Amino acid sequence: MVSSLTTRRKFATRLASIFAGLGSAGAAFSSKASAASDEGAVRKLDYQGRPASGKQMITPLIVHNGLIYISGQGANDAGAVRNNDIETHTRKVMENVKRLVEHGGGTMDSILQLTVYLASLDDYEGMNKVFKTYFPNGGPARTTIAVAGVPGHSLLEVNCIAAVIRQ
Repeated sequence: MVSSLTTRRKFATRLASIFAGLGSAGAAFSSKASAASDEGAVRKLDYQGRPASGKQMITPLIVHNGLIYISGQGANDAGAVRNNDIETHTRKVMENVKRLVEHGGGTMDSILQLTVYLASLDDYEGMNKVFKTYFPNGGPARTTIAVAGVPGHSLLEVNCIAAVIRQ
């Protein structure tokens, strides 16, 4: 058995050197190695879906091993909100989430888990009313928590995990 293993290794080595000499094996092996290394890579992206500069304290979008991680999105993350009601804030937050998930290669239907931090539980029904418009095919697993306050005077903050469905 050892001799046949040695013979196979010698054959594989010789075959690889022949292809390398032709130039095709090197290209095939390097593209496979590159694809394999990209699979486990952590891609940190900005709000436009471009590689993050590394200067920001929080990265809004991270893609790793087929999953998309969206950091907490508030209504004021991309500019002030005109109205101070839960429906307006929820739409603004969900548009932020939608944009980031799509930049990461997912869709609203590929969101697996979502966490909502509400400044007041009195806004629960209004938030749900808007959420239903973003998840007509059924929503993700979700946790809603009332908190003492949300940064930026937003009425809620949302973070989520989604699946990559397209590259």
